[in-house]
Amino acid sequence: MKSITILYASMTGNTEEIAEIIESYIEKQGIEVKRYQIGFDGFEIDQLFDTDGVLIGTYTDGDGDLPFEAEDIYDAIEQVDLKGIPFGLFGSCDSMYTFYGGAIDSFETLVKERGANVVVPTLKIELYPEIEDIKTCETFAQAFIENSTK
Repeated sequence: MKSITILYASMTGNTEEIAEIIESYIEKQGIEVKRYQIGFDGFEIDQLFDTDGVLIGTYTDGDGDLPFEAEDIYDAIEQVDLKGIPFGLFGSCDSMYTFYGGAIDSFETLVKERGANVVVPTLKIELYPEIEDIKTCETFAQAFIENSTK
C-alpha cells in the first residue's frame, strides 16, 4: 500500500481530530496520506482512483442527516463505480441524537452500493476523541491497512 486518501467533514473539529490521529498513524507506517476537508480542499471525485484506499469521515447533522458540505461528494459518489476500492468510514457522533452517526451509516451504505469493499467496521467516536480513543483510532487505521492489502 503506497497511499491512502482521507476525506472528512468537520464542523466543530471533532472529526478533523479523528482524521489527524488516523493520518499520523498511517504515515508512521510509511504510507503516504492525502487528506482533504470535504467542501474546502478542492477534492475531485476522479482522485478516488489515484489511491490504494479511501477513508471517509463525517459528523452527522441534526437527526441523522448528511452535513451540507458533504452532499456534493455524496452525490458524486452516486455516479461512480467503486468496485474493488478498499474503504473505511469514521466520524464523531453524539449519543444525544436518535440516529447515532447516521451520516456515517449513509456513506457506508452508499459506497457498498457502488461496489466498494468496506474492509473495517465503522469507527464512531463519541464527540471529541479523548485519550482512550487514540488507541481505538490507531487500531482502526492498522486494521484498514492490513485488510486493504489482502
